[in-house]
Amino acid sequence: MRRHSVLRSGRFSWPVAFTLISLISAIVALVIFLRLETWPARTAQQGTAGLERLGKNLRAAFIDIAHLQPRISINNRVYMEQTAPVTELAVVSRRIEVEHEFLHTWVGSSKRVKLHGTFTAKAGFDLREQVTIDIRPTEILIQLPHAQILGIEQNQVDVLAFENGLWNRISGADLQSELSILPQLAREKAGESGLPEEAERIFQQQLDQRIRAPQPLHLIFKNEIKRE
Repeated sequence: MRRHSVLRSGRFSWPVAFTLISLISAIVALVIFLRLETWPARTAQQGTAGLERLGKNLRAAFIDIAHLQPRISINNRVYMEQTAPVTELAVVSRRIEVEHEFLHTWVGSSKRVKLHGTFTAKAGFDLREQVTIDIRPTEILIQLPHAQILGIEQNQVDVLAFENGLWNRISGADLQSELSILPQLAREKAGESGLPEEAERIFQQQLDQRIRAPQPLHLIFKNEIKRE
């Protein structure tokens, strides 16, 4: 009787086992289905979160480098608006030396002035123009104005020649006029030497080193300005 009861118990457990297996399989299938159904939304959410973290890093980099919070968009949606406590960003400076000579003859009498000037030229960006960043999954686009000569600072002026004629004398207006020409020459020389282009290259390098984004970073210059 005991043995017969055990056998009957053993035969009775198989249907229960099949029921449990079927129930577990159904639960697993439901979980997989729900995961697959919500996968695009979860992936998009995780991707957006990553882009937002990158946006914050870009904001911090610009504040650190340029003291500027640019306008940041993520997938064409505005994430942060621009604030600019400063109007200019000087990126590079260079020593510039120029010479200018003035010679005037009147009724056979000549006067001559020759000047040598040393200046510091600064190149960078005018931040009154809007700077925008568009963060995309495959690239980062940064739009800003071209670099330009922001300022010329006079360091020293030497008078190399100061020669008066017998009746054609050098006036104060003559000297003032010649002195005012030197900064203009220094500005032109700085522009021709490629200082604005150097400022753009250095700024690109600073961003690359500071941000280290997984996707490529491209600078797009919005307007073509006349190089000074």
